[in-house]
Amino acid sequence: MHSLHHDISLLTDHDIYLFKEGRHFRLWEKLGSHFMERHGERGVLFAVWAPNAQAVSVKGDFNGWSTDEHPLRVREDGSGIWEGFITGLGQGTKYKYHIRSHFHGYRVDKADPFAVHCETPPYTASILWDIDSGQPWTDQDWMTTRHERNGLSAPMAVYEMHLGSWQRKIEEGNRSLSYREIAGPLVNYLKETGFTHIELMPVQEHPFYGSWGYQSTAYFAPTSRYGTPQDFMFLVDELHKAGIGVIVDWVPSHFPTDEHGLGYFDGTHLFEHSDPRQGFHPDWKSFIFNYDRWEVRSFLISSALFWLEKYHLDGLRMDAVASMLYLDYSRGDDWIPNKYGGRENLGAVEFLRSLNEAVYRDFPDVQTIAEESTAWPMVSRPIYVGGLGFGLKWNMGWMHDTLDYFSHEAVHRKYHHNQITFSIWYAFTENFMLSLSHDEVVHGKGSLLGKMPGDAWQKFANLRLLFGYMWAHPGKKLLFMGMEFGQGPEWNHESSLDWHQLELPAHQGVKNWLADLNRVYRDCPELHEVDFSPAGFRWVDFGDAEQSVFSFLRIDSKGREMLIVLNCTPVPRQNYRLGVPRSGFWREVLNSDAAYYGGSGWGNAGGVQATPIPSHGFFDSISVALPPLGVLFFRPEDQRPREPEHKRFVYPYPLSPEEPETEG
Repeated sequence: MHSLHHDISLLTDHDIYLFKEGRHFRLWEKLGSHFMERHGERGVLFAVWAPNAQAVSVKGDFNGWSTDEHPLRVREDGSGIWEGFITGLGQGTKYKYHIRSHFHGYRVDKADPFAVHCETPPYTASILWDIDSGQPWTDQDWMTTRHERNGLSAPMAVYEMHLGSWQRKIEEGNRSLSYREIAGPLVNYLKETGFTHIELMPVQEHPFYGSWGYQSTAYFAPTSRYGTPQDFMFLVDELHKAGIGVIVDWVPSHFPTDEHGLGYFDGTHLFEHSDPRQGFHPDWKSFIFNYDRWEVRSFLISSALFWLEKYHLDGLRMDAVASMLYLDYSRGDDWIPNKYGGRENLGAVEFLRSLNEAVYRDFPDVQTIAEESTAWPMVSRPIYVGGLGFGLKWNMGWMHDTLDYFSHEAVHRKYHHNQITFSIWYAFTENFMLSLSHDEVVHGKGSLLGKMPGDAWQKFANLRLLFGYMWAHPGKKLLFMGMEFGQGPEWNHESSLDWHQLELPAHQGVKNWLADLNRVYRDCPELHEVDFSPAGFRWVDFGDAEQSVFSFLRIDSKGREMLIVLNCTPVPRQNYRLGVPRSGFWREVLNSDAAYYGGSGWGNAGGVQATPIPSHGFFDSISVALPPLGVLFFRPEDQRPREPEHKRFVYPYPLSPEEPETEG
């Protein structure tokens, strides 16, 4: 027998107060399902928010899915929370809430909004699960030092991936690898290629596999397609022990309309805005959260903090932030202005600020990352100066301009030279992450290699050139899986990456190039330490449009330099003179045209000697051979730190109003 009791609760009056105020950010400890004991009887306490319900009961495989046997009781404090304690329930029990609304005789079976484990789709029940036992964490070394790895001055080369299609078991029906199966090969591959972080496309449970996780129904549960919550912990733990950070996509912008999900939860628009002009997304046919509702803010911010705390994540990348910020996003003339007559979603702005404030208060050693595709100001600036408070923002402008430039045949690039130089004009207005993500290789867009012009040799040379430019440009880096070895076909979530292509020298060469880029990027602070201040960058020559050559310096906080030169045509150039800030020998540390990478082997025999010939505003210069469609990285042998010519701020704003700005 599973007896039902109503004399137990985890909620205090203070909890209810914070919940209604939109300031309860640990709701997973109070709502949902919790194993506990009452008078020596072990069972589960259920609590669900359904203020417009007439009755709520728990149904499941323990009571034959009866809608009447285990009714919950609503609290008398007006919170709209229903509670009940059911004895004898154990790990793995499946359940749902049966809700009868006050309105229109509406009845529905809903999954638990706070469930930590779910049935594998297409099944939709929640599963009782204890996530605090069974998988010990062994990543203490990472957790105590990760502030050094996740900071804005640290190298951050992110490998974006979709868990279900990275590798598959072809011999077992083309199934995806589980969290535990993928851990070993993934760790080895990331160590081999040198990426510092991984970004997982959403792992929150989602009904439709083809949504890639961006249509989530469970905001506290990793998808059971690949295993249990403890299995996902194991994956994160293994990555951390290998020195690799873990970022997960998190989607507070919209959620699907599936009946068992959050939509129309208690017979009313509880989580979503009631007006479809604000509560329904015309592009994705999904519901939009009501950010003006305090309880919804508590729910979403609790979800964010839950993933950071329970799964030791190093960051959350927030999808489609622009769709949250603008009331007229994709709506033409059919939208409702805010109270001032503007198009800004004021509730969403306040929600995002509250979210980032809570994250950085409780987890100062992680990053929040915004996919924001407009020119909304100060997305990655502190809240106290009027920003949204994100740590980083995807640089969508850089991505569009760069891919457009590289799509042109080399003979035409001189007419588009400004596309490749323009990004520096705004590069330090935000803390940018340069992203070449899954969005660029889906829906008929083709692969990244396929976007490159020219014959087969030129395509691979252009791809190496693109990666060299990206890794040298100010900003953190993100690359989608398969791009790192120049996968030929467009990404397909139903199949594995085309790993067999690595048997071909050209594809292996691109992978070798990425691995060496990552090695130099990690080891040389000139390329990562001062990413968000003009002090970390200096043009040598951005005006040689006729030959499609441009060159610049990256500079660290101690004034040490790295020279990067790009030749964006297949014409090799001898005796190309470039001004340099130091005399002595400049070693060629990277050359994308090396034979090891699939190039023609055109280079500078290891480096060049600077001579006292003034050029480009410097007293000294070097004469170099530029390889066709190649990028060169030079580093002076004499790299003794020296005082920079002007103040170099590693971060453009102090971390708090009281903290003074510090010089590098």
